[in-house]
Amino acid sequence: MNDNTLGRRGLLRTAVAGAALLPMAGAGVAAGAGTAAATEPGPAPGGGGETVYTWLGTTGWRIEGNGKTVLFDPYVTRFPTDGFNPKTRLTVAPKLIDRHIGTPDLVLVSHCHWDHFNDVPYIAKSKGVQVVGTATTCFLLRAMGVDPDQLIVVKGGEHLAFDGFTVQVAASLHSRNAKHQYWVPGTLTGPTATAPRTIGDLPEGDTLAFQVRLGDGPSALLTGASDFVEQHYAGLKPDIAMISTESTAHSVHRYVPRILKALDNPRTVIPVHWDTFESPLTDPAVQDTTMDLDGLIAQTRELSPETRLIRPEHLTPLRLRA
Repeated sequence: MNDNTLGRRGLLRTAVAGAALLPMAGAGVAAGAGTAAATEPGPAPGGGGETVYTWLGTTGWRIEGNGKTVLFDPYVTRFPTDGFNPKTRLTVAPKLIDRHIGTPDLVLVSHCHWDHFNDVPYIAKSKGVQVVGTATTCFLLRAMGVDPDQLIVVKGGEHLAFDGFTVQVAASLHSRNAKHQYWVPGTLTGPTATAPRTIGDLPEGDTLAFQVRLGDGPSALLTGASDFVEQHYAGLKPDIAMISTESTAHSVHRYVPRILKALDNPRTVIPVHWDTFESPLTDPAVQDTTMDLDGLIAQTRELSPETRLIRPEHLTPLRLRA
């Protein structure tokens, strides 16, 4: 583990065991996405409270600090879909989920596609925890047996205060493929009596991003897809940005330059949604060749040379201080 300066207000410190702390522009190391090299800045002074971020693969995180645990898009089960066959049955692995989610105080859901939503009904029912999501997210959870009293519907623009932490909500957008389309668009306008059984039964249901701060720890923006609206990110200025990686199709105009500018060039960027999400979470992350991780890293280095990049590893804690 190494302590490295990373912060915005004061400094962030991180202990990175297994994750790749990628060199900044001008560091003299031509490291690509697969390089686990790191620069060695000077020692960091003490700052705010520590927050621990554990990557659950795809866009998922377990976030712990100030005596609280928040989950974002926790997809631990990771089952094969035969090339995204919409008839693939939804399935959960309770023992595996329980092993990796801790004792959550809140669950945040960006949207309803299975690689973000699949494990949430089980977590909500087994832990009795509240879930924050779109109306579609909450309608689906009700249909799958979650108590409506556990559901918090948001649209974007909310700034919610919980015991020991805060959550800002930003309306966002879903990624697009080479045809400028995306998987199972659509929303629900009311409760449904039919519980989803297959991955094709889960529409996108609108997409959200969340900025979370536990106690006096760093603020972290959590994204669930590689598109966004500049106006909805204005003023967030997160200490850490978990930026979803765009595909090699590059269907969204100037995605990386626009998101860096909208977020005021975060001091720390952690790329997400670049791994193949059908391999076991307990295995090292394998880069999905259709996701342009190298491009995100290269553009961030060029456009925001003071930004520190961390490539996460499955189940590897990142300890950060504000």
